[in-house]
Amino acid sequence: LSLRISLLSLLTYTMTALHFFLFTLFTVSVHAHNITEILNQFPEYSVFNSYLSQTKLADEINSRETITVLALPNGAMSAVVDKHPLSVIKNVLSLHVLLDYFDGTKLHKISDGTTTSTTLYQTTGNAHGNVGSVNITDLKGGKVGFGSAIPNSPLASTYTKSVKQIQYNISVLEVSAPIIAPGILTAPAPSGDFNITGALEKAGCKTFASLLVRSGVLKTYQTAIEKGLTIFAPNDEAFKGAKVPDLSELSSADVVSLLQYHAIPSYTPIGTLKTKKDPISTLATNGASKSWKKKR
Repeated sequence: LSLRISLLSLLTYTMTALHFFLFTLFTVSVHAHNITEILNQFPEYSVFNSYLSQTKLADEINSRETITVLALPNGAMSAVVDKHPLSVIKNVLSLHVLLDYFDGTKLHKISDGTTTSTTLYQTTGNAHGNVGSVNITDLKGGKVGFGSAIPNSPLASTYTKSVKQIQYNISVLEVSAPIIAPGILTAPAPSGDFNITGALEKAGCKTFASLLVRSGVLKTYQTAIEKGLTIFAPNDEAFKGAKVPDLSELSSADVVSLLQYHAIPSYTPIGTLKTKKDPISTLATNGASKSWKKKR
């Protein structure tokens, strides 16, 4: 039994945020870079590299084609990782991923001496205003400073050296200190009492949400959230497709299996999904032996 829908709304619940994505089942992207492999060549960034993997930011970085990573050496990472939970560390490191390409030459040729760049943090939905943007300023004496784009924020981090570039695709630059946006270190941890149906309805997936409630599968989703949950949620229009089976004709067990098939019991961001080659286990795997399989 399968629900054949090519375009799904993907909702991912993590310890830091709920993200909305579009996932095309029949498309597999090819990436020109792997940030983990790049940084593995430089042991001085081993802590930074490790946390990119732990927070799944590495997957997000690998899924993008034009990006700059501001790498922190091991000594500079201690100011972030020694005192803060993983959710805060992820937010801070997201500010070090610029959604534009900068190398040493471009940094020193910034128009008017200063510019603002959007970061990966801005895409999380947690950043308000310019909190998810970084101010880059060409300072006197050949230095380039980085700081939050919030007015009056200090340029406490400076460009140290170029690490690795794949031209116009990915640039890795070393910076001297963490970039800290106002309030980012004190952001409250996400509540475990997350409103799944509310988020689904807001995203235009009311039919799917109502099925979760009526079938009782919502309780299964809520239990799974504690360890991470990724939901493939068809929107309301998807249920009106000509090839969609009449759900009223399915048995209760089949509906439960179908809904369990649409969730992965782990945090799996879009970057990870794009690079997966093997079938992905779902909540239905143990019972109905269902798994997501991407077609080439």
